[in-house]
Amino acid sequence: MMRAVGQPLIIEDVDVDAPREHEVLVDVAAAGLCHSDLRFLEGSFDHPLPTVLGHEVAGTVRAIGDGVTEVGVSDHVVMSISVFCGTCPLCVSGRPHLCVDKDATRRQAGIPPRLSQAGRPITQFLDLSAFAEQMLVHESAVVRIGEDVPFHQAAVLGCGVATGLGAVLNTASVGPGDSVVVIGCGGVGLSAIQGARIAGARQIIAVDPVPEKLDLAGRLGATDVVDAADPGLVPAVVSLSDGLGVDHVIEAVGRVESIEQGFAMTRRGGTVTVVGLVPGGSTLSIPTDDLFYERKLQGSVMGSNDFKRDVPRYLEMWRDGMLNLGDLVTERITLDEVNEGFAAMEAGKHPRILIDFH
Repeated sequence: MMRAVGQPLIIEDVDVDAPREHEVLVDVAAAGLCHSDLRFLEGSFDHPLPTVLGHEVAGTVRAIGDGVTEVGVSDHVVMSISVFCGTCPLCVSGRPHLCVDKDATRRQAGIPPRLSQAGRPITQFLDLSAFAEQMLVHESAVVRIGEDVPFHQAAVLGCGVATGLGAVLNTASVGPGDSVVVIGCGGVGLSAIQGARIAGARQIIAVDPVPEKLDLAGRLGATDVVDAADPGLVPAVVSLSDGLGVDHVIEAVGRVESIEQGFAMTRRGGTVTVVGLVPGGSTLSIPTDDLFYERKLQGSVMGSNDFKRDVPRYLEMWRDGMLNLGDLVTERITLDEVNEGFAAMEAGKHPRILIDFH
């Protein structure tokens, strides 16, 4: 439970209601620690408190409410924050990740809350709240997976893989022969590196200050690695890319400085896709002369995903040996070790840490 900004998470009992119409009750098997959770815990973004953090998760369906048709009891599932109403203009135009009516997927006034404690409502974190033994979510947040997928690998599909792989394939539309820089080699960045490899990029340059992460980036598809702490970072990357800069930069850190550095790494006509969660109110400084030569800067929300379409595609890539999920998870912990897990993640020790509920 998160009760205050900057304070350690606390394990407490929370009441989970029975599923109502279009709701799914899930027994959690594995939940990943993501930098986005940490940013909310640190106070970089506001969220109603108290809340239960966590949004990268897989588990087993325990019960379903009326009207649920896509999953059944005992199904293995992955969940995503990309809940969607299905009827707003953005949903019907094929962009459910940008849904503008998520309130339609939440319980309305006068109905008991999904989560509560001593009769007082507990706000769901990003419509999920995964750091718990059970979750109660809208059916649009849930995708069924095969029982052949280990839970600890399936969980990373819900955020890290969907965001990183999707940013490359959906948002940036990286193509064969392109050159790509990925800044930040956590779970999202490593997934972006794999996405660039799958897309047929001819050059994939990984940027990170942690040698172990750069080593893993190389194993997952990076053709070159560069220390992010190098004071000559931008010239080093440009030099590696024929002296002209790269076609695509995927910024997976969420720092103003690295976004601006990424923009300086692009060639004429190049694109920077910002995937990292940048603190609210931040301001970028971009040379207008570079815009004249058709350089582009764009955001990417959860990899521009259509979750129910993309997860089955990504699992086929995994089954075909194209997508490595197992090596993304470098540490597995128990729920009572969550604060130590965040400390290790903040120190840069692990690309992805998972809470194992089994």
